[in-house]
Amino acid sequence: MYTAKGRLDANAMLKQYSPLVRRLAHQMIAKLPANVEIDDLIQVGMIGLSDALTRFDAGQGVQFETFATQRIRGAMLDELRGSDWMSRGDRRHQRSIESAVHKLEQKLGRAPNESEIAKEMGLTLADYQELLGKVRGTQLVYLEDMSGDDGDDDYLDRHIAADETANPLSLLNDHRMREALVEAIKNLPEREQYVMSMYYEHDMNLKEIAAVLGVTESRVCQLHSQSIARLRSKLREW
Repeated sequence: MYTAKGRLDANAMLKQYSPLVRRLAHQMIAKLPANVEIDDLIQVGMIGLSDALTRFDAGQGVQFETFATQRIRGAMLDELRGSDWMSRGDRRHQRSIESAVHKLEQKLGRAPNESEIAKEMGLTLADYQELLGKVRGTQLVYLEDMSGDDGDDDYLDRHIAADETANPLSLLNDHRMREALVEAIKNLPEREQYVMSMYYEHDMNLKEIAAVLGVTESRVCQLHSQSIARLRSKLREW
């Protein structure tokens, strides 16, 4: 789209490619903690799109959408790197919960209950549940590099920056991961299975899930975080 003077019509282009920004934002946020706001990613993505319009040179032989996608994703990644999207303390707490769950599963041969996990961590049940609330932003998988690396940039570059759809091996690995994940979910305690199903399969929010289960929203948050710890423990050796 060009103006009468032969220049890109910025307003028309922004409108045309704004769905691309939203699509990229939704793809990216699926791998990030829930405390990252989709609107924030879209906002910086639009800035990246605007920057792409300014810098695009058709003479380079690159399609605009390809060029814009790189600039949009780059703007989003820069925003994530520049913000405390998941504190080191939260990652440390998450790994501690996972380690306790893993150790107890090996010892007991079953899924440990909350009291057992709290005792293993040297916490009271109340303190353990409070900790679960603090790590509420964790995701099903790809929360961070499975190697345990603390580097935010390393995580982003490994799991977000790359165009996974262009790599057949990544797609195959993703399929295998999904199969392992489905099997792991089947082994969760019944109530936690309900939470994961409502949250991820039926796109229900915490408030809606709380109403169905007859518990508080904070309790659903705790169950969700604990489910994540159990799943990541199961998938640790995948």
